[in-house]
Amino acid sequence: MSEFETYLSTVLDDVKNSTVKEAMCYSLMAGGKRIRPQLLLSTLKAYGANAHVGYKAAAAIEMIHTYSLIHDDLPAMDNDTLRRGKPTCHVKYGEANAILAGDALLTQAFVLGANACEEADVNCHIVSLLSRYSGADGMVLGQCLDLEGEAKKDITLEEMKEIHYYKTGRLLTLPFLCAAYLTHNEKDIPVWEKIGSLLGLSFQIQDDVLDVTADEKELGKNINSDADNNKTTYVTLLGIEDALSQANAYYEEALCLLDTLKINKEPLMEVFVALLHRKK
Repeated sequence: MSEFETYLSTVLDDVKNSTVKEAMCYSLMAGGKRIRPQLLLSTLKAYGANAHVGYKAAAAIEMIHTYSLIHDDLPAMDNDTLRRGKPTCHVKYGEANAILAGDALLTQAFVLGANACEEADVNCHIVSLLSRYSGADGMVLGQCLDLEGEAKKDITLEEMKEIHYYKTGRLLTLPFLCAAYLTHNEKDIPVWEKIGSLLGLSFQIQDDVLDVTADEKELGKNINSDADNNKTTYVTLLGIEDALSQANAYYEEALCLLDTLKINKEPLMEVFVALLHRKK
């Protein structure tokens, strides 16, 4: 991923200098696991394609993910002060600049998506995917449902699953679909949809567990934030042991679906295993 990281560090070079650009670069290059780019690039390899084919699409997804974190951390949302081991964007640059930096990362992602490859029709599909999976029928819908869920004392497990199907699962599904279009394997999209949704649920459960079990320095963000916000999570509904068991079950189901695809799954397995055993 070092080559991709180098590429990512250049994607804002043509943006005019401003405090907003500085805030964009600060948050985009603050570190992070780059899970979504890893999934896209590994899926390309699984199809026998060169990972470089997906750099622009992968960067676009990472920019959208970063924008979502900037806005999630705002006082009006989760009011967090630490992200990836550093002060959150609004703490460092002020709330107004953080909002603008998030807005700018989102819109700049579409510039990359529109030029993802040399095939105009594929680029149209990529832009459409970026819009639908991050917007009002995707991640943003999940955030909306999450906010509404915080006001409820009796949120159910099924409601929790719906929240994270959108809030977490949509952006984890997006890399697979982009890779399918970039390699002209659209026939596999229904399977990738299921795999991404299952990974999203597994990932979110692990997040909820890490919030109460991880070390703040290792995690890179504030711990016990869910409890501080009186938020219902998989841990509060199921307990740590049963929550982890559910996360493993979703993960195993995703692996079974992976076996149904005509790909070399080895490049993806490294990412999948890292997801299951992550500590931050």
